Amino acid sequence: MISGEDLKAALPTTPVRDLIEEIEAQKIASGKVREIYDLDDSVLLVATDRISAFDVVLPGGIPGRGLILTQLSHFWFEQTKHIAPNHILPNEQEILAGRLQLSRDSQLRSMAVRKLQPLEIECVVRGYIAGSGWESYQKDRTVCGIELPAGLQLASQLPEPIFTPTTKASEGHDMPVSPSEAAAIVGQDVFDQVKAISLELYNFGSQLAAKAGIILADTKFEFGTDESGKIYLIDEVLTPDSSRYWDAAEYRVGSSPASYDKQIIRDYLETLKDWNKTAPGPELPAEIVTKAQSRYLEVYSKLVGVTQ
Repeated sequence: MISGEDLKAALPTTPVRDLIEEIEAQKIASGKVREIYDLDDSVLLVATDRISAFDVVLPGGIPGRGLILTQLSHFWFEQTKHIAPNHILPNEQEILAGRLQLSRDSQLRSMAVRKLQPLEIECVVRGYIAGSGWESYQKDRTVCGIELPAGLQLASQLPEPIFTPTTKASEGHDMPVSPSEAAAIVGQDVFDQVKAISLELYNFGSQLAAKAGIILADTKFEFGTDESGKIYLIDEVLTPDSSRYWDAAEYRVGSSPASYDKQIIRDYLETLKDWNKTAPGPELPAEIVTKAQSRYLEVYSKLVGVTQ
């Protein structure tokens, strides 16, 4: 595990938008942030510094963002391995540094993982009401078919965390589904397992985050299975991209706390009257890039610092 100070020293000065090395592997997918390569017996996931907003990948990026996301996932995979096995290979470093001979930067933004079959749902856990959950609650006091108490305000803590799965869309937005609909997609037994694991992961993560002065409002987990049906925690875990983190010192019920994510960028883009939120996106000012980078690095340093 790399400390916040060491990670800060490793950040590139310009955004890395693709893997800088030529490797003998087939690129099988390219997402908004990650590049995915087939290594025959495993998969290489590379987190670039690209950033998207309103479903548009913006020019440039946030220098080192991919490093921060990857290293924070590594941190959480290690911290939660007693709850669920994960897709990180035990010989990952040998693959990255030895077999692929990746540079230090590329190693820090890459994961060598098992080949698994991803489940066709995303596992969202909410401990506080915000975002789309708040919008749904205002309509009929429910979130994904789960009835909640009357009188909740924006950012209220829920009586207990709730499991609100969504579909997994290859394009566009994931859509909320009821527990019965999610169970129909993955099977009741698998649904019961990932629900229990997700709630345990959330509770563990929120307790650790609280020690760092951070509230874990909600988060998304993804799971995959091997040929025997064994369930693994995959993708990224408890990062600012998959989670809503708030500074506990700034938290107030009834208002929307600032998140440790790309909200700074979305807020800036909302001020642009001449951009219609379609590609191509605008260049980000250096000041906005620096603020966003600092926000990502801050949450990493606080969370990792609790265990050092």
